[in-house]
Amino acid sequence: MVDLTQMLAGPFCTQVLADHGADVIKVEAMTGDGTRLTAPFCEDDTLREYGGYFQSVNRNKRSIAST
Repeated sequence: MVDLTQMLAGPFCTQVLADHGADVIKVEAMTGDGTRLTAPFCEDDTLREYGGYFQSVNRNKRSIAST
């Protein structure tokens, strides 16, 4: 399944599918999904590039970047 979504509803729905075993590929812009920059951040993420919100709705997915 290809995930072209952003923000809450779409990523959450595809995350549920991925949690249940679907092979989900998230397609992001070369600059990454904008929600990657949303806090909270882990202490070791000094660049602040992988926020907790992004992690919470994109687990169990693979990702690629496209122009």
